[in-house]
Amino acid sequence: MGEFVGLPSVPVADTVTLDDAPRRIARMACSLLLDYPDEALATTLGAVRAEVGALPAPVREEIDAFCAAAEQLGVRALQEHYVEVFDQRRRCALSLTYFTHGDTRGRGQALLAFREAMRRAGFSQVREELPDYLPIVLELCALDDTGTGEALLAANREGLEVIRTALRSAHSPYAHLLEAIVRTLPAASDETMAAYRRLIAQGPPTELVGVGRPTLHEPLEPNTREPGPHEHGPHEPGPHEPGPHEPNTHEPGLHASNPHAPNPHAPSPHGRGK
Repeated sequence: MGEFVGLPSVPVADTVTLDDAPRRIARMACSLLLDYPDEALATTLGAVRAEVGALPAPVREEIDAFCAAAEQLGVRALQEHYVEVFDQRRRCALSLTYFTHGDTRGRGQALLAFREAMRRAGFSQVREELPDYLPIVLELCALDDTGTGEALLAANREGLEVIRTALRSAHSPYAHLLEAIVRTLPAASDETMAAYRRLIAQGPPTELVGVGRPTLHEPLEPNTREPGPHEHGPHEPGPHEPGPHEPNTHEPGLHASNPHAPNPHAPSPHGRGK
């Protein structure tokens, strides 16, 4: 008799309320650690650990758990794991609009909306990643005084929940960072969790170019099939997208174009955004 595979249980994370300064520290720490690991990994881990010590235990322990796992793996193994998880698994994509718009023409408009929201908050991008790249959004949350970053994060909660569930299913140490992020967000609404269930069951939307009738990707869970060598996952470069991950030096992802909007002294474990 075949085994019935149902939807995964709805994830639950206890909400932790943070004041402004600790929230900024937590956001910047997760931004740094969710970026592609480079040769400065040991320095980054040390800087993050030094900054998160005063955070509430439910958040601090998740970040510390990731740091310990990353330290044990080492930079080469962590780089390989990063590519295997985030570049080759659609449900772990760090591009937030992928979950709400999938491979539709509407995603381009959503990306423009992200970039415009950042511009209105007084920031412009200085790196090649798309503006919905989670580490960039988290960096905005850490530096922004207007609430724009937090609003973008909250508006894409269902995508964050899918990433968190997928990373937990993959037993990835990066799941600790998603736990830390969602614990510091307001409790998810019933509508958000319904959207999460739809994404898990059906996948994000896509469309047939020239036909105009939307269809759906394969389910994000529990299907574990990964893209083949000739298929494009969400991070594989398109004609106008950046190429595969290369080591970086954790250069800031954002530049403060309006000096009166951001706080230039916002907590930054590694000096990003200074």
